[in-house]
Amino acid sequence: MASAVKAWTFTHEGYPHAIHKSALPAPFRPSATELHVRVKAAALNPVDIQLMNLPIWKYLPKFFAPLEKGIAEDFSGIVESAGKDSGYEVGDEVFGITFTLTGGTLQNVAIVNTKSSIVVKKPQDMSWEQAAALPLVWLTARTAISNVELFIQSNSRLAVLGGSSGVGMYVLQLAAQRGWEVLSTCSSRNAEFVKSMGATRVVDYNTSDVPQAVGEFEPSAIIDCVGGTSCIGLANRYVTIVGDKTGRDSMGGAATYLWNPQMVVRTLLGKIGVGKSYACVNLKFQKEWLEETLSLDREKIIIDSTWDFDQAKEAFAKLNTGRATGKVIVRVG
Repeated sequence: MASAVKAWTFTHEGYPHAIHKSALPAPFRPSATELHVRVKAAALNPVDIQLMNLPIWKYLPKFFAPLEKGIAEDFSGIVESAGKDSGYEVGDEVFGITFTLTGGTLQNVAIVNTKSSIVVKKPQDMSWEQAAALPLVWLTARTAISNVELFIQSNSRLAVLGGSSGVGMYVLQLAAQRGWEVLSTCSSRNAEFVKSMGATRVVDYNTSDVPQAVGEFEPSAIIDCVGGTSCIGLANRYVTIVGDKTGRDSMGGAATYLWNPQMVVRTLLGKIGVGKSYACVNLKFQKEWLEETLSLDREKIIIDSTWDFDQAKEAFAKLNTGRATGKVIVRVG
């Protein structure tokens, strides 16, 4: 084990000033359910920037939130140390997702608790970069699909807002697997891409009236991967992974219920049958769902760009443009 862990961490300054390269203390022997993983690749996600921008960091005591906090959740790598109850052995090639507010995978050794993380053995024909690209976006897409399946059986039409996004492309693939007819919104430059992912109809959000096009499609359900409210009520079931917000800097997902009371009201009215069914969801940590990716077509694991460890700031800059098609990956080891 190296004497120190090389890592990218963040302070409470907010993106982009928060990001720093750090040397962290080497981890102690893993607990019974922990793994120490020699990270080969890590994927960046918008939530990483959103976490950096949380104002709460300025007010939390250091024992709860240390000054240097880890970045990223997705990883692929080789098990370097394994607790006796972890279910893995030294030398196993693995990938997965681990989430703690102050942990991270953008470092050469990640501490992964198998009780609270999802870890799967990596197939030999899946690259480190492909494996790291999957967990968060696949599990989010799978969660969204599971939240519309009961509503879409009678009419196999699904509208996906943001089909070229990191999550959207896997929503399209999952919908295509189920034989659904799928309308996807995207820019004109991504039209052929979303068709290759499974969309049967494409709406250019720059030149079309999206609510009108979605309404005319008459979907049974809508999965929103971009945020906003313009298409709410156009299907019997509306599932968003973002919420009402449309900006990239602040947190999305179910956390937005805390500061958007109209979302709470909308959800409750749907539950009692007064309005259309609505939900804002976070990903579910289901190991069997991540294991589904073992048989995924490798050509449909889309990577936008790959960066060296020392280029993490540039990688985040690319992610923050909102124009990445596929995952932004950092090679760690």
